[in-house]
Amino acid sequence: MNRTMCLSLALAGTLVALPLHAASPQDLIADYATEAARTQQGFVASAERGKAFFLRNWNVADKMPNCAACHTERPAAQGTHVITAKSIRPLAPSANPDRFADAAKAEKWFRRNCTEVVGRECSAAEKADLVRFLVVAGGAS
Repeated sequence: MNRTMCLSLALAGTLVALPLHAASPQDLIADYATEAARTQQGFVASAERGKAFFLRNWNVADKMPNCAACHTERPAAQGTHVITAKSIRPLAPSANPDRFADAAKAEKWFRRNCTEVVGRECSAAEKADLVRFLVVAGGAS
């Protein structure tokens, strides 16, 4: 084989191995639950735990004590950032089909929001539970 052909085959193999950028809420729940099960044997995502997490007052930031401060207690409703006053599209995937459709984007927002509201990065179990709650709360299954 010539060098160009070998390089092309190697590159093609690398591209096939790259993770997909598109996801669904169910894909994210499954991925986070699999990761959580590594440390919590038999872990299953729970909408009830997700709701408790969403509404819990973490008291890290006075203006953002919990997720609902910006996102409202109704995940299918539009929210407003309490500091910037920017409009926030609904968290529920049924009301906002773009929500949780890109794994990298979901991770970016989890990292940012968990740090600001919870005071640390969220665990895989917390993410699985929260996405499960947002799917159930929005009327999708």
